Amino acid sequence: MAFVADQSGFEDWLPKMAERLGGEGLIGELCNGFNLLKDREKGVIDFSSLKRNAAALGLADLSDEDLREMLREGDFDGDGALNQMEFCVLMFRLSPELMDESWFLLEDALSQEFKGFF
Repeated sequence: MAFVADQSGFEDWLPKMAERLGGEGLIGELCNGFNLLKDREKGVIDFSSLKRNAAALGLADLSDEDLREMLREGDFDGDGALNQMEFCVLMFRLSPELMDESWFLLEDALSQEFKGFF
């Protein structure tokens, strides 16, 4: 996954993955991560599947309430689970460095698109 536990907490590996893999490769890896965590029958990451896989993510010490809060943080449609898009958006939101880079790229693309209008 994008976060690896170390002595001080979590190290954000997502920007390094993005640099190494490129945009399409990063999205592919996020999709692979989603597939590892999702409930096979439901096709989403719910509390049970997250709890079952928490140790593999380095999150074994988190309480049930912490895990539920993680789900709430990314659950945009309010169904209590994360679909693939919600998971990918959450991973980007949890990576401040990658979010900063994304905003820079968006601003640059918009300025190029509207060059000469302003």
